[in-house]
Amino acid sequence: MSELTEKKPPSVGVVPPILLVMTGVTGIVDAVSYLALGHVFTANMTGNIVLLGFAFAGTPGLSVSRSLVALLYFLLGAVIGGRIPIAAAPRAFAAEALLLFAAAGIALNFVAPYEQLTSAAVYGVIASTGLAMGIRNAIVRKLAVPDLTTTVLTLTITGLAADSVLAGGESPRWKRRSASVGALLAGAAAGALLLHRSASLTLGIASTAIAACALVAHCLAGKDKKS
Repeated sequence: MSELTEKKPPSVGVVPPILLVMTGVTGIVDAVSYLALGHVFTANMTGNIVLLGFAFAGTPGLSVSRSLVALLYFLLGAVIGGRIPIAAAPRAFAAEALLLFAAAGIALNFVAPYEQLTSAAVYGVIASTGLAMGIRNAIVRKLAVPDLTTTVLTLTITGLAADSVLAGGESPRWKRRSASVGALLAGAAAGALLLHRSASLTLGIASTAIAACALVAHCLAGKDKKS
């Protein structure tokens, strides 16, 4: 058994449902960041790096500064998350919920359509959500649950096809992989729809979902300690 596996919490068997909820929240957060904050991703750094490259090339409608802020705060969050022991995962999730709640508070004065937003508050939301996503990704990386990274689906989708019966495989974990794709898709759609009401409300719902995940993870960890 690897050192990483040994450090996993005893409740790792119930981690997948929690991570699926978090995957949905990723879709919500990136819906807000991309559609309301000037075409920037604060959860999906692959997409953010691509957008940053486009911005460096002078593509209209994109911002170098916003993409850089998202990247830098995501990196800072990942550093913080890297220093958090895996046993404290519920606390890390709670920290993510608080940061998303702070972002919701900052976004209270955002009014649709969002294309013209240029205030410092926009950078505050980018920083808060980027920091939250960095912390979460560092923790999820330590959990190392196959096909549930909560943010990046390229390898998951590749696995669905490359390991399928059509490719001569046995389609291992196809239900989990499909659920992960569906969760991100549903989260992005929900985020886009909620933005018609309020960016603050959208982030508030994301924060509530993560807070629920943190509470469940905390209760399960406490239950394991008593058993």
